[in-house]
Amino acid sequence: MKFLKNFGLVLLTGLVLAGWVMLPWQGVLALLVLLLMWLFLLRSGAQARSVASVGISTLSQRMGSSAVIVVGIAGVVGVVVALLAMAEGYAQTLRNSGSLDTAIVLRGASAAEVASNLSREDLVQIGQAAGIARGEKGEPLMSAETVVAANLPVKGSKTGDEGSAQVRGVSDEAFIVRPHLKIVEGKRFQPGLRELVVGKGAVRQFTGLTVGSTIKLGNQPWTVVGVFASGDAMESELWADANVVNDAYQRGSGRNSATVKLTSADAFKGFKDALAANPQLRVDANTTLDFFAKQSEQMTKMLRIIGITVGAIMAVGAVFGALNTMFAAVAARAREIATLRAIGFRGLPVVVAVMLETMLLALIGGVIGGVIAWAMFNGFEASTMAAGSVGKLSFNLSVSPGLLWEGIKWALAIGFIGGLFPAVRAASLPVTAALREL
Repeated sequence: MKFLKNFGLVLLTGLVLAGWVMLPWQGVLALLVLLLMWLFLLRSGAQARSVASVGISTLSQRMGSSAVIVVGIAGVVGVVVALLAMAEGYAQTLRNSGSLDTAIVLRGASAAEVASNLSREDLVQIGQAAGIARGEKGEPLMSAETVVAANLPVKGSKTGDEGSAQVRGVSDEAFIVRPHLKIVEGKRFQPGLRELVVGKGAVRQFTGLTVGSTIKLGNQPWTVVGVFASGDAMESELWADANVVNDAYQRGSGRNSATVKLTSADAFKGFKDALAANPQLRVDANTTLDFFAKQSEQMTKMLRIIGITVGAIMAVGAVFGALNTMFAAVAARAREIATLRAIGFRGLPVVVAVMLETMLLALIGGVIGGVIAWAMFNGFEASTMAAGSVGKLSFNLSVSPGLLWEGIKWALAIGFIGGLFPAVRAASLPVTAALREL
């Protein structure tokens, strides 16, 4: 019978946690309202408040044991939020790279720019498709671009390590297609010359990218003439004239991709249909927003898996700490709880009271962990290889309100597990046996 009871309790815990993970904040708010109504409107709720108030008032006398719960849960939440902030910052940087009124065209079945190749004839056909915005002279606002890799010395490396940087060959239209990109130092490169403008992210990652410096790309000297800011994935790249890049890397007249400015976001469907209906083309088109969102999916998923796995391992330790603390607290108050039950207090109020005490400590730990993670890691600069890219992507960790809320949910889940079993034991302890305890 005892085995079945324990099994049922474990099963209940699993079901509650599964529902808790999927519960939106509106659902949590509804549960909180129902709990408050029960606590203040029903007799059993008033009993739970009485028992909980006694336990909470003695927390200061159990500062050391209470700190075990708070510190343990704060550590779990801090680590989980920090790791998930890396995934959030990475995905946000790539999402910022796209919009609904621009589209990118790749060779059919190409998952990334580096795997695509468009001929000059393809580019002419793409530029004639319906839905593309036109300039003052009637030219299509389309930037045909080449993507290549370059090895550059990593900033801060004492051993002269090199990292991969992405070099993008572009046309003048690239600055029209991406109007948010601004030159913040120096000037634009001059077409036909081996000149570069570099993103602020690339400047942070690699040495030798200051304005006026010279670096080697494709065994040729190139001069850095400007620095740009865009607040997206492009900020980790080096830009130059596409024709010069193709000559330096012997790429011929083809390009990897074509990024176009559409007349409006609604024009994308017509543009995509026009390309699909052209028998001379074998290409795929996506809005840049969708394209970069897909590019971030795999890396974001991997970073989230790492964060959740590490957090789960740490959470096990925090749960055992909470269990030990709460079992000790229940044991110390066994006679008190038995006396309350003997004078008419039911088991449910006792369970809820112990749970409220544990959940309060868990909430405090979750808030502390979230605040520490935000203070230390929000905006923290990091870099990694971008999916579908040949170079490193520089991004800032983002501790968003959604991640802080996720951390609080982790804390309350740990508090629920850590308090449930001691609470059930307190409520189920035989009254006569508890009263005999010293």
